[in-house]
Amino acid sequence: MTVAVRVIPCLDVDAGRVVKGVNFVDLRDAGDPVELAAAYDAAGADELTFLDVTASSDDRGTMLDVVRRTAETVFIPLTVGGGVRSPENVDVLLRAGADKVGVNTAAIARPALISEIAERFGNQVLVLSLDVRRCSSPGGPGRSSLSGPGQPSGWEVTTHGGRRSAGLDAIEWAARVAELGAGEILLNSMDADGTKAGFDLDLIRAVRAVVDIPVIASGGAGAVEHFAPAVEAGADAVLAASVFHFGDLTIGEVKDSLRAAGSPVR
Repeated sequence: MTVAVRVIPCLDVDAGRVVKGVNFVDLRDAGDPVELAAAYDAAGADELTFLDVTASSDDRGTMLDVVRRTAETVFIPLTVGGGVRSPENVDVLLRAGADKVGVNTAAIARPALISEIAERFGNQVLVLSLDVRRCSSPGGPGRSSLSGPGQPSGWEVTTHGGRRSAGLDAIEWAARVAELGAGEILLNSMDADGTKAGFDLDLIRAVRAVVDIPVIASGGAGAVEHFAPAVEAGADAVLAASVFHFGDLTIGEVKDSLRAAGSPVR
């Protein structure tokens, strides 16, 4: 059976408001998360992703309230990420109404966390978020002023909104997290984020080649023409933020473009 391509709006939440920037800086207000979530549900979004962009373990109250209110309002799967450091954090978010939980920095610091979450709650609950930036590779020039010392694939894993290199090769890390039990990978190109210049198709292909779990393409969507190539490159789902928040594109237009390109959609 062919699985339908999912179209997923992403809501970056900071202090209870949705924000969006370019390359993770210059954030501007994009609205109330619960109102936006309800609008996306009505517009035909297949899932929603909330990322708490300024999460800290000592202040999760605002985000939990947002998750609860959203879960009461919408009926599509809700993924929540940001500040998840333990299976207990996952439990709290699931009880608040999340269907899946995104993990990033904590898994880099302690990869065993991936297995712990998968074993306790099931692989389907765990979305491993990968913030990837091009860097120097052996025999090739670097492409990023913030890149680390270089990685074999030419892509590195970053943390702190793309500002720090994790010292990991992104393609090797993708393969490892799949082996450890991640249910799917949210693959975010830091170079393309917010630029509206299109998804990083080479990155999608490289990750697709080493994992058999679903890959969600993120970063760079700016026109309906950008989505079908991401699916052709190997993405099982396409995620976007600013083009939806600010009315550049609708969920329906993206689904129409995918359908026209021969991709099954819901």
